[in-house]
Amino acid sequence: MDLKRLRYFVAVAEEGHVTRAAEKVGMQQPALSLQIKALERELDVQLFRRIPRGVELTSAGEALLADAKALLAHRDRAVETTRRAARGAQGRLWVGMTPTAPFHPLVPRAIRAYRQSFPLVSLALEEALSNELIERFAKDQMDVAFFVRSSSVHVETLVVSTLLEEPMIAALPSLHPMAQNRRSPTVHLRDLASDPFILIGPPGTSIHDETVAACRAAGFNTRVGQQAPRITSTLGLVAGGMGVALVPGFMQNMRMDGVVYRRLKGPQPKVFLGLASRRGDPSPVVRQFLSLVKRVAKKYSGHRDFTAG
Repeated sequence: MDLKRLRYFVAVAEEGHVTRAAEKVGMQQPALSLQIKALERELDVQLFRRIPRGVELTSAGEALLADAKALLAHRDRAVETTRRAARGAQGRLWVGMTPTAPFHPLVPRAIRAYRQSFPLVSLALEEALSNELIERFAKDQMDVAFFVRSSSVHVETLVVSTLLEEPMIAALPSLHPMAQNRRSPTVHLRDLASDPFILIGPPGTSIHDETVAACRAAGFNTRVGQQAPRITSTLGLVAGGMGVALVPGFMQNMRMDGVVYRRLKGPQPKVFLGLASRRGDPSPVVRQFLSLVKRVAKKYSGHRDFTAG
């Protein structure tokens, strides 16, 4: 059944007049009449009867009208859904992030901006360690992921864009002598050589390795007090006086009783906030997400006042 003829039929039914319907659909009245007659021949029924002021539906026409409207509406929805999917405005997106990433203001800001711009895309968010996220990419269980690392992720099948660079700062127990010295908002890393360090994650993870490397560059080997699986548990251990830690500078946005942040004097170790996706991913949804996050990152001024206390 020709969908155009159904549209012509609905137009005549709604107008109750062939000439007005022809004007509505943008064609000549004789041509519209021929289309209606062709539809009646196809269905082998009479759809309209003439009345003094136009036409009215027969019982067969009334039966067809509701289904014709539903069919046309379904077709229109299908077309619009297809077009939205083609431009990345509808679909599903799996977004991963390492445990530290959500604490960077850019990440929730970007997620919020994306949801506002693409409300018909269903987002699934998952937190995991970097090696776990890479495994999910390999299994097609992840589309994009935010990483906080000391260096870029080197995986042949992934593309990682560096969004921002962040200095690391010292997280000290509030009773630490250097935390109580409010005249100096900075510390030399070497002055913490005798302190136990709370290391985040196992060896091979970014902040753990960057802490060890920074201490070595400052002239001492890291004295490991304890290892913590997540940044929040690390700060909890620092608050409890169990040791000191190096954390990304943006973590000072997370105020915790018993923890004081201090900038580092001299060469500053850094971490990078990056966004990873599969190399050559053809998904329009993924392309739109990557583009939007990069725009948000470009506009983002960041929190650069690392005055601690």
